[in-house]
Amino acid sequence: MKPLKNLILFATVLLISYQAHGQGCSDAGFCTMGAMKPDQAYNKKVKLKLRSIELSYYQGQTTLSPVVTVINLDAAVSITNNLGFQIKVPYQMVSGNFDKTSGLGDISLAITQRLIDTEKFDISATIGTKIPSNKSDLKSSGVNRPLSEGLVLPMYYQTSLGSVDFVAGASLVSSKWLIATGVQMALTANNNTWLADEWLSPVYPSESYAREYDDANKLKRGADVMLRIERNFRFSKYSFNVGLLPIFRITKDQIVDRDTQEYVKLEGSTGMALTALGGFAYNFNINNAVKFTYGQKITVRDVNPDGLTRDNVLIVAYLFRF
Repeated sequence: MKPLKNLILFATVLLISYQAHGQGCSDAGFCTMGAMKPDQAYNKKVKLKLRSIELSYYQGQTTLSPVVTVINLDAAVSITNNLGFQIKVPYQMVSGNFDKTSGLGDISLAITQRLIDTEKFDISATIGTKIPSNKSDLKSSGVNRPLSEGLVLPMYYQTSLGSVDFVAGASLVSSKWLIATGVQMALTANNNTWLADEWLSPVYPSESYAREYDDANKLKRGADVMLRIERNFRFSKYSFNVGLLPIFRITKDQIVDRDTQEYVKLEGSTGMALTALGGFAYNFNINNAVKFTYGQKITVRDVNPDGLTRDNVLIVAYLFRF
């Protein structure tokens, strides 16, 4: 496995050296789909249960005031020994200076095929989609700021990205390492019409704060490419993992210009989103386990109209295999 270790070392050094130019920390959810999931089970001595239900609690502190809380149901069903189907159904709640919102999040569907199965490693591939639960146009209730009632909230407060997304990825998993890569492309624009100018005084007293939310008028998100590098330490009952998760926005986000009513590309919306991750899992038995994951932002993109940036995230999950 020396070539694999050398590859991981090279990739890690490359990512660290790139931090000075990194642009952000964001994840539209595709990093936990199929072959791209963290902390994947790997044991050639014990036959693993191929069906599972995971209920998780997620809390993310954004780079602005909103705190995002998600209750997520993640179900995986085996079709054959090497082919599986996954569905994720989240319920999302957001609380911040502007307002509070809640509702069903975007539904993720994925099919994963194990391509190579050896004694030392597995290679799998995933194809999937994310389906929007709404048009990403939730409006202010006016509870926090009465004059804002009826105005569209920025993407940070939306429970859906509002677009149909295509997702594909692949991973190599061994007893010690997980290396995964994937791509997510928004196939449609959303219906958000957030413009900071509408929230200036007297609607909101701080103009500088309101303008920290980037305009997202009819947002078309750029394409994302992710790379997960994870080192696992596995024991009979428990395991640890540490890793890096960079996400590269490789094409610029686009919004409709309010004057010309034509799409314009947003400068500063491309670049790398880098997060450091650590996790712990405890297996009560072959059927039941609990997992804890913490993620810390390392860099942030200059322009983030999609509202996906997080300073830190904490996830607690219960996993039932059957």
